[in-house]
Amino acid sequence: MNMYDLILKKRNGGVLSKEEITYIVMGYTEGSIPDYQISAFLMAVYFQGMNPQETVDLTLAMADSGERLDLSEIQGVKVDKHSTGGVGDKTSLIIGPMLAALDIPVAKMSGRGLGHTGGTIDKLESIEGFQTGLSREQFIHNVNHIKLAIAGQTANLAPADKKIYALRDVTATVDNASLIAASIMSKKLASGADVIVLDVKVGSGAFMQTLEAAEELARTMVSIGNMAGKKTYAIITDMNEPLGEMVGNALEVQEAIQVLRGQGEARLTKVAMTLASYMVLGAGKAETIEKAEEMLQETITSGKALKKFAQFVQAQGGNPDYIYHPEQFPKADYVEPVYPTRTGYLSACRNSEVGMSSLVLGGGRETKESQIDLTVGIRLLKHLGDKVDDKEPFAYLYGNDKGKIEAARMRLLNAYSIQDEPVETQPVIKKIILEA
Repeated sequence: MNMYDLILKKRNGGVLSKEEITYIVMGYTEGSIPDYQISAFLMAVYFQGMNPQETVDLTLAMADSGERLDLSEIQGVKVDKHSTGGVGDKTSLIIGPMLAALDIPVAKMSGRGLGHTGGTIDKLESIEGFQTGLSREQFIHNVNHIKLAIAGQTANLAPADKKIYALRDVTATVDNASLIAASIMSKKLASGADVIVLDVKVGSGAFMQTLEAAEELARTMVSIGNMAGKKTYAIITDMNEPLGEMVGNALEVQEAIQVLRGQGEARLTKVAMTLASYMVLGAGKAETIEKAEEMLQETITSGKALKKFAQFVQAQGGNPDYIYHPEQFPKADYVEPVYPTRTGYLSACRNSEVGMSSLVLGGGRETKESQIDLTVGIRLLKHLGDKVDDKEPFAYLYGNDKGKIEAARMRLLNAYSIQDEPVETQPVIKKIILEA
C-alpha cells in the first residue's frame, strides 16, 4: 500500500477501504506520510466526496489515532452535546446543570475559543478560582458524585484531527461535509459518551449558511454516530442572529445563570431546553420529549439546576458565590449605549459581524496565543423583528478601551439592517434529525 496509489484512486472517484483509510490517517499522524501528500488527498476528497461508509471509517480512524477516554467507571448513561459554533452560544453552561439535577451524568471535554468569542472553558474561567485542568481520577469522581464535570481537552484526544484540520485550514478544503463530520465526530467518539446530541447551526453567524447544507452535515454526523453504536440526534438551530442577549465570556455565564433562574431570553431558553430534552430522552429518563421538557423545567422552578451549577463550580475550585450573586463577576470599565441609525424594524443581521464586534473589544482570539479579556462584550436589547427607535439604545458595549469600543460600535451598527415595515420572525428550531 502506498500513498500515491491511494491519492490516485480517490482522485478518480474510487472508494477507499477501511484499511486504506486507516493507513492514511495513522501514517500522517505518525509522520511517515508528508503534508503535501495529505493535502493532495484532502483535495481529492473535496472534489470526489466520500460515501457514508468511507466517512465512518475516516471518523473511527481519527478517533483511534490517540487515546479514547474510558468512562466505564462512571455510573449511568453518559450524555454529551456538541455545537458547530455560533455567536452567543452558551447552552452547555445551561444544559449541564439541568441534566445533572436529574442524575444524568455529563462528562464533557471542551476547548478554548478561536475566533470571535471564547469557548466554554474560557467562559468558565471568568469565575474566580475555576479550574479546568482536572486529573482523570478527579474528573470521574466529580461526574459520579455531582453528575457534572467540564475539563479542557487532552492533547492526545484525536490528534489526527488536529493535524488534518490545520492542513484543511490552509488548503481550502474545510468546506466538505464528510471532512467536517469526521472532524467533529472523531472527538465526540473519543470522548466516550453513550448519547450524543448535535446542535448544528445554520445562518449568517454559522459555518453552514443554508438549511440544505446544515441538513446534509447533520444527517452525515447522525449516521456516523449511529453506525458507531452511539445514540445520536441532531437539532438544526438558527444562527442568523446571536443566541440570547449576551456576547462575551463573563457576560454569557451570567446569562446562563439567568436561564437557570427561569428568567432567560426566549430563543436561548428554547434551544437549551430542546437540546437537553433529547439528551434526557437518549439517556432513557423520559418516554417522550414533552415529559423530558417537563422534568427539565422542574429543575429550574425548584432551584435544583442552579444549586447544581454552584456545586459543580465549587468542585472545580471556583467560588460558588458567583452563581448566587452574579454581581461578583469581573466588570468592564465602560458600558456604552449603541443607538440604531434610524427608527424601524430590525430586518436582517450579519451575525458574523456581531461576533467580530466582540473580537474587536477583546472578547475573542485572533491567534491561539491571544489573551482574551473576559469582561468585555455586547448586550443586545432587541432581536430580529423588533421595532427600534433612533432615540433609544438597542445594545450596550462593555469594554476597557474607548478606541476599541468605537471600532466595535461601527461594526455592530453595520451588522444590522433596518426597514420600515414589520418583519416576520423565524423559528429558532429549524429541524430535528433523528436518523440519517
